[in-house]
Amino acid sequence: MNILKNIPVYLLALIYLVFGSNYFLQFLKMPPMAGDAGTFVGVIYSTKFLLVVKSIELICVVLMVLPKTKALGLLLIAPISVSILLFEILIVKQPAIGILLVALNAISIFQSKEKYFAIVN
Repeated sequence: MNILKNIPVYLLALIYLVFGSNYFLQFLKMPPMAGDAGTFVGVIYSTKFLLVVKSIELICVVLMVLPKTKALGLLLIAPISVSILLFEILIVKQPAIGILLVALNAISIFQSKEKYFAIVN
């Protein structure tokens, strides 16, 4: 039962591990982006903003797979998941993996909701 409960967390961690690592190791070919999306991505690459985000993603992956820090990792990765979805909706105008990331993040946080009670009380 506990293994099934952790599937959304592990899937989320795997996605961020692959795409976070790809920034540094470049093992996946990323398609070129045009228009506003290309401009936006160009700016976040050239300013090293994406370097910081990808580093945070990899740190969050480690936090998510460790039982004691899973809740913290999920909380820290949530704004990145939402930002990816907003990029897809507002700039690219085509939602894609962002929907999955936000859904997995929400499911995982809900499953660990008791860990967050101290924050809201």
